[in-house]
Amino acid sequence: MRKKIAKFLLVFTFFLIVTPVVAAAQLGDRMLTIGDIGDDVVELQRLLNAQGFWCGNVDGIFGYITMDALIKFQKAKNIRVDGIVGPETLRALNVNTSYRGSSGRFSARDIELIAKLVYAEARGEPYLGQVAVAASVLNRLKDPNYPNSIPEIIFQVVDGYYQYSPVLDGQINLTPDETARRAVQDALNGMDPTGGATTFYNPSKTNDYWVRTRQYMTTIGNHVFSK
Repeated sequence: MRKKIAKFLLVFTFFLIVTPVVAAAQLGDRMLTIGDIGDDVVELQRLLNAQGFWCGNVDGIFGYITMDALIKFQKAKNIRVDGIVGPETLRALNVNTSYRGSSGRFSARDIELIAKLVYAEARGEPYLGQVAVAASVLNRLKDPNYPNSIPEIIFQVVDGYYQYSPVLDGQINLTPDETARRAVQDALNGMDPTGGATTFYNPSKTNDYWVRTRQYMTTIGNHVFSK
């Protein structure tokens, strides 16, 4: 009897481990990549099939057949070819995009702007440092001392100075890579390596007195994070 119970528990535990969690999300609520499962994948597969990019059976599983169809779609639309369903691909699919994160609901433009800032400010920094930059922007959104929208935060001018140097030098217009995009998504999902920082700076590149008077939070790579 004990052997039967032990065998049952072993099998039950196995199924708990290997059974994937299915997300009941709408297409546009999150980025999609290989291995994802959910209602949004079903919607993606139906859209691709309808446009002639065959995904096989519509099963809600983002496998290699779906990724291959997606890559063909991206090539046909002359957009970034990465096999990932991000803001650019969603726009090409004519999907009304928004992502849910710990700070609320964000538009595709919001996501893209944060990714542009992360890429301009932190490309070449450790991945955790890129997430930290994105998180600091989201932390400003929660702080009543800052504007209440992503575009206003990123393009804010205080006493004649832009809050972020890439806005001044034009690097905000560079196309972000997928690392920057993933960093933004991690921040939206609640990851904050800074512990609540709203400001960051590179000590070797600025002599600004104000940033050095802020409460120190952490240092990641070349950036000091504070609030």
